[in-house]
Amino acid sequence: MAWPAMRHSFGEPVGDLGLVLLINTAGAVVVAAFVGRLIHSLGTAAVLAVAGSCAALGGIGYAVAPGLWLVLSVGPLMGVAAGMMDGGLNTAVALSGRPRLLNLLHGCYGLGTAVGPLVVTIAIVAGSWRPAYLVLAAFDLVTASCWILYRRSVPAQAARAPAAGSDAAHVGSGRADDTAETVEPVSGWTRRRVVAVLALGLIVFFLYTGLEVSAGQRETSYVRGQLGLSASAAGLAAFGYWGALTAVRIGLALPAKPVPAHTVIGSGLLLSIVASGLIWWQPGPVVTVLAFAVLGAALAGVFPALVAVTPHRIGHERARHAIAWQVGAAAVGGSAISAVIGLLIDATSLAVLGPAIVVLAVLLFFANMGLARLAPIRRSSQPARVP
Repeated sequence: MAWPAMRHSFGEPVGDLGLVLLINTAGAVVVAAFVGRLIHSLGTAAVLAVAGSCAALGGIGYAVAPGLWLVLSVGPLMGVAAGMMDGGLNTAVALSGRPRLLNLLHGCYGLGTAVGPLVVTIAIVAGSWRPAYLVLAAFDLVTASCWILYRRSVPAQAARAPAAGSDAAHVGSGRADDTAETVEPVSGWTRRRVVAVLALGLIVFFLYTGLEVSAGQRETSYVRGQLGLSASAAGLAAFGYWGALTAVRIGLALPAKPVPAHTVIGSGLLLSIVASGLIWWQPGPVVTVLAFAVLGAALAGVFPALVAVTPHRIGHERARHAIAWQVGAAAVGGSAISAVIGLLIDATSLAVLGPAIVVLAVLLFFANMGLARLAPIRRSSQPARVP
C-alpha cells in the first residue's frame, strides 16, 4: 500500500517493489531452515522476542530512509523477523495438534494486513507514508516485550514444549483420532515418493503465496493506474482484499462442526480461478474491486489448511522441519513471483496483472491436485481438518 508513495519519494519505478520483496525474502529463507532448531534450543518465546526486535529495527529503518538504498539494506533484517515469526508460530501450532488455533493465527495475520493499508492511507493523507512504519515498529516492540515477559513467567523447558515434545503430547492426548497412522502416514512409502511429496508441497506453497502476495501487493497500483481510482479508494480496495481474507479465516474457526481440509482447499482454489478471471476481464471498477475481495476470501482458508494437514501427509517428525521449509518456500514465492510480475508490468502495463494471476491460480490448482494424489489427506485424521 505504501509503495506508490514511497517510490515517488525515492524517484524509483513501480517494478522496484519486487526488488524490495526479494531482498526481504533473502533473510526469511535463510532463517527458515533453522527455525525448528532455534525453537528446540531457545524456546518459541525467545525466538519470537528476537523476531519482534528485528522487525522493530527494520521498521525504523524504513521510516527514516532517505532513499531506496536504506530500505534495501534493512530488508534482510525484516526478512529474518518474518521468517522467525512465520516459521516459529506455524511449526509450534501445527505440531500441537490444534488446527483451530492455527486458523485463528492466520486470521490474525489477515487482520494485520487489513488494518495495515488503512494505517498507511491515513499516514499518506496526513502528509507522509513514513509514520506508518513507526507505528509498525511500535507494535513490534510491544509484541517482543510480551514474549519476553511470557518467557520469564514459564519454565524454559515448558516454553520449548511445542517443538520438543509435541509428538508425545499429541499421541498421548487420548483423542480417538491420534492413531499410529496419523503420526507416521509415510510408513511403507519409497524414498522417491517421500521426496516427491516434499518437493511438490514446496511448489504448492510457492505458488499459493505468489498468488496471494502478487494480488494483494499489486492491487493498489492496479486500481490506481489501471482503473483510475483515487488513493483513498485504493486503500479501501486493499482493505477489502485483506479484510475478506481475514473474515473468512476467523469464520472457519468458529463453527462447532469443522469443515474438512480438502473441501476448504479445493473449493478455495476453484473460486480463486473464477475471481482471477474477473480481474483479467475487468468488466468495471466496482466489479473488479469486488473480484479482488472474492479472491481474498477464496484463498483465506487454503494456507492454514495446507499447514494443518502437513503432519498427516508426511508424519509429525518430518513435518517438524518441513513446515518451516514450506514457510520459506512461501516467502520465496511471494517475493519472486511478485518481482517477475513487476518486471512484466514495467515491460508492458498494469493490465498484465490479470492474466498473470489467472495463470498462477490454474497452476496452483493442478499442483495441489498432484499433491493430493501423491499424499491424500486421511479422513480418519480429524486434527488435519479446519478448524
